Amino acid sequence: MRTKTKALVTMAGIAGALAWAAKDIPAAYGAMPSGERGERVRRSPQFHGDAFTNRESTHTAIRPHDDRHRFRELLFDREIRKPRGPIPVVRETTPAPPGTLNITWYGHASSLVEIDGAAVLFDPIWSDRCSPSRLFGPRRLHEPPISIAELPALDAVVISHDHYDHLDMHTIQALVESQSVPFVVPLGVGAHLEEWDVPTDRIIELDWNDSTTIAGLTLTCTPGQHFSGRTMTKRNYTLWSSWVVVGPTRRVFYTGDTGYFDGFAAIGEQFGPFDASLIQIGAYDTAWPDIHMMPEEGVAAHVDVRGGLMIPVHWGTFTLAFHPWGEPVDRVWREAKDRGVTLAVPRPGERVDIDNPPVPDGWWNALG
Repeated sequence: MRTKTKALVTMAGIAGALAWAAKDIPAAYGAMPSGERGERVRRSPQFHGDAFTNRESTHTAIRPHDDRHRFRELLFDREIRKPRGPIPVVRETTPAPPGTLNITWYGHASSLVEIDGAAVLFDPIWSDRCSPSRLFGPRRLHEPPISIAELPALDAVVISHDHYDHLDMHTIQALVESQSVPFVVPLGVGAHLEEWDVPTDRIIELDWNDSTTIAGLTLTCTPGQHFSGRTMTKRNYTLWSSWVVVGPTRRVFYTGDTGYFDGFAAIGEQFGPFDASLIQIGAYDTAWPDIHMMPEEGVAAHVDVRGGLMIPVHWGTFTLAFHPWGEPVDRVWREAKDRGVTLAVPRPGERVDIDNPPVPDGWWNALG
């Protein structure tokens, strides 16, 4: 009788835990653009039929592979996609020296740009998983270097698109509570933010080539080659983008998630040269070459936009593809050397002074 009672209590506890973990899933999906926002979405030159589109034809779904190597890799080679030990993180909470341009990579694509006396946070995700669920989905390989409460006073939070590894409901809600900061997002993404109780007057939505001015900075929404959506059935009803940040004296470019395309050269011609670029290099695969760059293409994109210092992002924090954990940055380092590109590969949380960047020291090699 005791065994049966204990089993029932255990089952009840598991059911309760699952219910708790599942309660936020519907909210995490966000919302579809509607009303005036929906009308603005439909007026966009990027919106055709019932969805946003790229300027070139792209494949936005994982194409199946039937080769035995891929099947074996999926089943048996999981360890190569994770580091062999703890990823070193740096706790940096002191203010940046005045008059300097600094970038802090917190992991994945989450990056702080301190430029001309202002602070812009890109694609923040502090949650344990990049998923609508707290129990399932890709889990962090390292802790956030600092807490959200320890972030400096921000002037803007900028989002590139609405995928879970770039737009995280719990992180957004925590930022709303901790700071009175505006959220600058591509068209349609504001519907998600309003669903999560972000005040309407703190949401700025831009189409490609639209700009807004905050704290003396001009933030411009620039093209990318990707896709969007937070469910399997509703795709491309919000826009995706790269971003240009222009201050009185300095300039920074961020790719967001994107395939390699000729739009980078156009961005470089219009807005470059840049003091630094944040370039997506990870989560690539031959199955989706149009929507994520290979590492070598990331270096080419940096060259195209006329970047100064290249800082690779979108690697090391979540396992989102089949490649080995450290491979993206190894390939970028080789390509950067071959093309004479100045590269910095900070540890998560390590602030980089763009004018005095650290030379890559291969810290990841002991883990990859």
